[in-house]
Amino acid sequence: MKFHWFHLMPYPYLPDDFKQKYRSVWVDPPAGELYDPVKGHQVYNDYLDQLEYAERCGFDGICVNEHHQNGYGLMPSPNLMAASLARRTSKAKLVVLGNSVALYDPPTRVAEEMAMLDVLSGGRLVAGFPVGTPMDTTYCYGQSPATLREKYREGVELILRAWSEPDVFSFNGKYTQLRYVNIWPRPMQKPRPPVWVPGGASVETWDLCLENDFLYANLSYFGYQEGQKIMDGFWHAVDRHKLPHNPYRAGFLQFIAVADSDAEAERLYAEPALYFYQRQGYRVSAILRHHRQQDRHRLPPDAGSGPSQTLLRKGGQAESRLRRGDQ
Repeated sequence: MKFHWFHLMPYPYLPDDFKQKYRSVWVDPPAGELYDPVKGHQVYNDYLDQLEYAERCGFDGICVNEHHQNGYGLMPSPNLMAASLARRTSKAKLVVLGNSVALYDPPTRVAEEMAMLDVLSGGRLVAGFPVGTPMDTTYCYGQSPATLREKYREGVELILRAWSEPDVFSFNGKYTQLRYVNIWPRPMQKPRPPVWVPGGASVETWDLCLENDFLYANLSYFGYQEGQKIMDGFWHAVDRHKLPHNPYRAGFLQFIAVADSDAEAERLYAEPALYFYQRQGYRVSAILRHHRQQDRHRLPPDAGSGPSQTLLRKGGQAESRLRRGDQ
């Protein structure tokens, strides 16, 4: 088992009455009113210090990701953070979770920047290719949800070829047409950097990972018991693809509070946990409802009470508890 430190880089200065005054932390919370760039300067440096400290603590990897127009994650370009960390770390893998491939035109930009990171870090890059949340892709970047996943798959295909093809080639896709593809530099890792795909409970994402030998990284925000149901679905998909149960096919994100007792953990972490769920996680059930509607017709017959449905129920319960102020 490998352990990685994942940082969302949230904005930590949202007001106490945020839920009463604003409808969501995503897409349209007014940055001109809520964001202070002077505080933001210190926040970025504090967060980079924490990631560097994670390497000194012995974590196998340090992780950053991409989100847009929100107070939940202040990294519209995780590659900038990874480039900074490449010079100030030496051992930990740099896990970029990721670049949302369908938002880049052309996707060779992702291939180039990730190749740069791999060379700059001495071959420590883990490349992440999320499909992206609907808030990022559809609302902030104006992508059509009807074609997003198809555009994403085509972009991933182009990136993999750009990393591996020995000669100049042309690419004539539905969404990207390039007469010359010949990226400089090329990644240090051969045949390519490892690819991780973070996700919730989409059956299509499981299939993509298994068809391409990518790692599926489940993002769990409701505890390991609910996460277990999603991972059971993933391993069911592994069986469906007739592949071996290699444990390195999967990763699992889980909030962990380390303390000598439950009481001490609550004392240390209750306030930041409530900040995350009451402000940073605001409107989470609406997000999950969107994914449930997308996946309803794709879930296997035995998944009627499976991952997406369970997460939707838990998301609604969590929002209800937070609305009542329960801890």
